Formats: sequence, C-alpha cells, structure tokens
Amino acid sequence: MLELSTPIKFVKLVGERIAVELAKRGVETVEDLLYHLPFRYEDRLNPVPMSALQAGTMASVIGEVRGSVLLQTRNMPLFEMTVGQGLSTVKCMWFRGTYLRDKFHVGQMVALYGKLEPSRSSAGKFKMIQPQFEILPSGGGADAEFSMLEVGRIVPVYESLGGTTAWGAKLGSKWLRRVIWTLFEEFEKQHISESASQQIETLPGAMRARLSFPDRLKALKAVHFPEAGTPMVELMSATTRGHRRLIFEEFFYLELGLELKRRRMRERVGTAFVTNVKVREAIKQVLPFHPTAAQKRVLGEIAGDMRRPQPMRRLLQGDVGSGKTIVAMQAALVAIENGYQTVLMAPTEILATQHYLSARKLLGDVLSPRTGKPYHVTLLTGSLDEATKREARGRIFRGETDLAIGTHALIEDKVDFQNLGLVIVDEQHRFGVQQRFRLMKKPGALDPDVLVMTATPIPRTLALTLYGDLDASVIDELPPGRTPIVTRRTTEERAEDVWSFVRKQVEAGRQAYIVYPVIEGAKDDQPELDFPQDPEPDAAEASLKAGATSSAALRNGGEKSGASKKNKAAKARSTKAKATKPSSKTEKLFEPKKALRAATDMYEELRLGPLSGLRLGLLHGRLSADDKDVTMRRFQRGDLDVLIATTVIEVGVDVPNASVMVIEHAERFGLAQMHQLRGRVGRGAAKSYCVLMTGGRLSEQAEARLDAMVRTQNGFELAELDLQQRGPGEFFGTRQAGMPEFRVANLIRDRALLELAKVEAARFASEPDPTVSSEEKDAVWARLKMQWQRKYGLVEA
Repeated sequence: MLELSTPIKFVKLVGERIAVELAKRGVETVEDLLYHLPFRYEDRLNPVPMSALQAGTMASVIGEVRGSVLLQTRNMPLFEMTVGQGLSTVKCMWFRGTYLRDKFHVGQMVALYGKLEPSRSSAGKFKMIQPQFEILPSGGGADAEFSMLEVGRIVPVYESLGGTTAWGAKLGSKWLRRVIWTLFEEFEKQHISESASQQIETLPGAMRARLSFPDRLKALKAVHFPEAGTPMVELMSATTRGHRRLIFEEFFYLELGLELKRRRMRERVGTAFVTNVKVREAIKQVLPFHPTAAQKRVLGEIAGDMRRPQPMRRLLQGDVGSGKTIVAMQAALVAIENGYQTVLMAPTEILATQHYLSARKLLGDVLSPRTGKPYHVTLLTGSLDEATKREARGRIFRGETDLAIGTHALIEDKVDFQNLGLVIVDEQHRFGVQQRFRLMKKPGALDPDVLVMTATPIPRTLALTLYGDLDASVIDELPPGRTPIVTRRTTEERAEDVWSFVRKQVEAGRQAYIVYPVIEGAKDDQPELDFPQDPEPDAAEASLKAGATSSAALRNGGEKSGASKKNKAAKARSTKAKATKPSSKTEKLFEPKKALRAATDMYEELRLGPLSGLRLGLLHGRLSADDKDVTMRRFQRGDLDVLIATTVIEVGVDVPNASVMVIEHAERFGLAQMHQLRGRVGRGAAKSYCVLMTGGRLSEQAEARLDAMVRTQNGFELAELDLQQRGPGEFFGTRQAGMPEFRVANLIRDRALLELAKVEAARFASEPDPTVSSEEKDAVWARLKMQWQRKYGLVEA
C-alpha cells in the first residue's frame, strides 16, 4: 500500500538507481516528491497566439519547428531555431548551444518560455534568448500514455532534480509530471480509507473547515495538476486554495514549534534579579546625560524580564547609532550587581575589541555600589596568544571577571564560568543558532538570561521566523546630537569631484572612510563580500555568466581560495571576447564591463594621486588582528585622515570625527549593508555625508536600492525593500544558520498567512477546542516533534 512515508524507490518509474540520485537531493519518500512543487505553469489549453505576443513580456509559446542552425561566431557557438505558428514566427537563440545540434527536427511541436525581445532579423518580429523549452509528444510510442499531461491543459513546470534515468532521460519537468501523476492515480486506486486519510492529513478537520482549506491530498493534486479554469494569476502567485492550505500548514507547524519553545521557557526556573537601590545607583553612573525615551522604555522592558523567575529571552533591535550598547551595559550591571557574571559575544575581533574598549571607558572610573570595588572586564578572542587566553579563562572560571567580552572563543569547551547570569549576543544574525545555545548551556549556568542585539533592522515577517521564540524591544529613536546624513549618488566619471570633496573635509578637520567591495582586484577569496543577486540588465549578458568566471564569482560573493589563476584566465578570455566585433548574425548582444576597483589597489592610487599628502590607512579582513587593531586605533586617535577599507568596518566602528563615507561600486552592495556603512558617520556634531559612487550600467534593482538610500534613513523601510529584493535566505548577506527552509511558503509573498498561522498556533496550544478530537491533537503534536527535529534539529532552546 502506497503511503507518504513509502521510500521513493518503490514508486513506479523510479526504482533503486534513480532513488539513490534523488536521495542526494533530499527526495527520499513519496511525501518529499509530492512537495517538489511546480515553480510556474503554462496554459497549453489556451496558449497566447504568436500574433498577439508583446515585446518585453515573459511568455509561453507553442509552435512548430521551422528550421535550426548552429553558427560558429567569433565569440562562441550559437544555436538558432525558428518556431512558427501560421504566418508568425519567433527566433530562439542559445549561446554555447552545441548540445542542441541534433535535438530539434523540422515539424516538431515545442513549448517555449522566455522573455520576448524585438528582433531586427528577417526571422520574425521577436526573439527569445536562452528560452526554456520542451518538445511536445507527437502521439504513439512511450509518450502516448502521458500525452494528456503535456498539451490541452494547464501544465506544471518543475525545477529539474538533476541526474538521468537508466535510459538517459533527464529528471526534468516531463519525467516529474509522469511520476507524480502516477502517484495520484495510485492513491485514487487505493480508495483511501478514513484511517489512512487521517495519516495523510496534518490539520484538524475543524480548523480546515473554519479556514475553508481543502484536505491535504486534494490540495497537493490541485497544485500539481490544476483543473481547467483555474485562474493563471492565482497559480503564478500561489494564491489558489490548494496553495494557501499548503503554505498555511508549513507556517502553522513553524509557529507551533516556536509557541512550544516559549511555553517551555516559561516553565523553566531562572534567576529573579532584584533592582534595588544599589542596582539603580550603578545604572545611573553609566546612564547617558540625556537618555532617549526609547532607551528608557527598552531598559524598563529588559529589567522587567530580569526580575521574573523565568529566564529572559529578548531581542533588542535598534538602528545604527540608536544607543543599544549603553542599554546592554545597563542590563549587564543589573546582573553584576546581583553577584552574577555577564558575557558579551560579538562576531568579529574588531567589534569585540570595540565593545571591550567601550566597556573599559564606561566602567573605568566607577565603583560597584555592592562591593565598593572597580568592575573587572576581560577580553577573550581567538588571536590572543595562548598564555593570555589561559589567564583570561582562569579569571572567568574563578569569578574574578564581572564582564567577559569576546568572539567565538567564548564558546570553546575550555571556557567555564563560575556564575553566569546574563548572555548578550551582538549582531546575532552572524552567529548560528547552535552557537547561542552553546553559550547559554555553559557549566555553572542553569538558565541565564539572554539578550540578543542587532543593528540590522529586521522586518516583522523575518523576526517571526528567525526570532519567534524571543520577545522584542525596539529602540526607534536616535540620541540627541546625532545629525542627519546627507546621501548623494554619483558615477565614477565624477570621481575627481568626490576626492576633492574628501580633501576639503579633511582640511576642515574631519575624517573620511572609503569602502570597496573587494580586497585585491585579481583575487576573490574575500569574506567581506556581500553582493546582492541582481538580474543582469540585459538577458543576453546573463547568458554569458557561465563563461565570465571571475565576474560571476565576484557578483555572487562566492569565494573559493586558490581560484585567482583560473579567474585571471577567464577574465582574459572575457576581455578578448568583449573586444571582438559582434557577428552580424548575433547582432550586438553585450557591452564591455569595467573591472571592480579594489581596496589595496585604490589605496596606492589615491595615496600617490588625488589624496596625496593626506594620511591614509588600509583596513581589510586579511590583515592580522594586531594590524587591524593598530590601524583602527590610529584612525580613532586622528592619526589617519582617510581609512580605505572593505566592509570589515560595517559594524562596531565608532569615530565621532568621521564625517564622510564614500562607497565605491555601491551598486554591488545590499541595502542593509550600505545602511550599516552609512551609520559609521554622523556620530558627532559635524554635518556628515554619504557618497554612493557607481560604475557602468545598473540593473533596475540596483537603481531601486540606491534611490532608497538617498530617499530615507529609516532602517526598517530599507530592510523591507532589501528583504523583497534579496529574499530571506540572503537578507543578511550570508546564509543565515538556523533559517527555516520552506518547501511551499514564501516569507515575503505570504505575510498574511504567516500572521494567521501565528494566531492559530497560539490558539491550538492554549485554548481547549471541543471540536478537535484528542486523536487529532495527538497527531499534530507528534508531527510537530518529527518535523521540528528533522528540519531544525531541536525542539527546545
């Protein structure tokens, strides 16, 4: 009997050999395969006639192959095919298309999907560059049984699973349609009994009825094989009843798991800190002269949590320069004045050192009201020599340290605390979820309070998934004295004007940052990179990415050490290709691209050229920790006028005298990162400026990012746009450890269903519902445990 848990090798048309390949791609059971959903649909019941096509649109076209040719241009082989429908034709082009030479034959019917562009050739009004295609069945033979899946209906299109069948067919859309169709036929043949149906179902019947959702199997079939008449707009936007039910289900179990974590946390016993006269006296000693109302409110929320006997789990959000650190230090004093230790973990040595120096400055001249002695602050980072680290670990273990500040070195097994009461994690998105848990579970600490800080504004949808188990506080007000930052766009053609402006600011006694996306021009193993995944401005240009190895590696931020030789060769090939005159057959398909400017190269160029005579420093991720520290200290003391850097300065750098931030190749950065970089200036009384310098043509997304930076300094508004452009997986520049991977849901598109799922999850967990049977409740909790452990590796924090 076929069940959702049946191993995929027992499915018709699969077998053991293909099952091995599918397992490598995470498809091991029938359920896994059914959740490999179509990413788009083609209306092959009512296709758009070629005579009604419009340039600039994405279109599905069905036509007859009229002819094809493989052209050997001076740049690359180019396969051209003409597809017709009556008197109308469309020319299709594939770069490096040698593999298609024997694929098509005159008279074949094909389905094409791609962007229509005007064509200046005689072969039709339109062309498609690199279209996706499927050869349609001609009737008879092996295709006869499944021909009704290919034409005369709304046809699902799937992402290929890779690999091939035993007879050489790719595991693409056609193969997937046939296998998934046979699965539904098999389920229908079994006439699923009520008990079997309950095993397939994942939501209580009363909930489905209340929300007007179909049962699970019907929803899956409607998504894979929509009935005629299903609006294409709903299918492409995933808003059909079937889609909505599957999306809700995924969000529901995520939110139910987070609700379970919150409930279990409330059952734990933590430390009930007191906020007596001595604690308030300690806080007043480090309180800003004029704290903002937002700082007061947030400190009150944190102190309220710390007074409770349950361990605090709170997220502190605040835009750059909002004063999060001072609030965190005040929370640390609550724990310290109660006789407990506090630990602050930062993602980089520069940021950890900055926190250490700030804490020393803040606490250096004050005495603890409880002990009458100075506070003891210890720094522990990986680059310290072994003797220094051993001494620091000893002070922490013996309780001689009130506040320990450091990097990942703090979660090493060798580090033990005597009495840890509060854990502060800065820039949490740069850590994996498990790292936070390891710090919370240190010996000597049963359940410390946890305060998670981030200067990256997080949209609500992302916060509900990433930090759904945390209560949130937001500092939404800048301290007095912070001046608005004037932001302007310009191009590299006006670079001389920019350098002249920087020189004038330095002559007025100010300092400046100049930030580059890469360290060295010829290398790409640079961890600072955070390039957004923009579509290319030109579709033909996008097709050349496979050949332009170096530029693709830089664009994607994909860094492989030791790849520079290969990239140099690719760059040379690319340059040669771009310098060659395009063939008349191929028309003009692409334009030359300019090389990225790099920090080390521009340091020399500026030092000897436009900024000669000024004191320049260089800071990037490949420098040793000592060299970084020396350079940063010189800049903070005013011994350097201009700091040329990579994004290593994105967080934790506080130089009030710096009034200019120049970001070169600004189109290459994500919005959140540009916003963070801009926040390095405007920290003093002087008027501050951010200059976004761009080079070459810009994509629509890059234009939107730059315009938004000029338009607003609201971090949450910028974060929403950044999330829309880059998607949740890359929102923080690198793949977030612990980010849920959804099979159906989309955090940006499906916000309303996420909010609904959160409400329903809280209702299911807390309110007894007489319309839901005990068997259904048990099934939900059992599935939650299985799914939560499988997807996230933990049920409770």
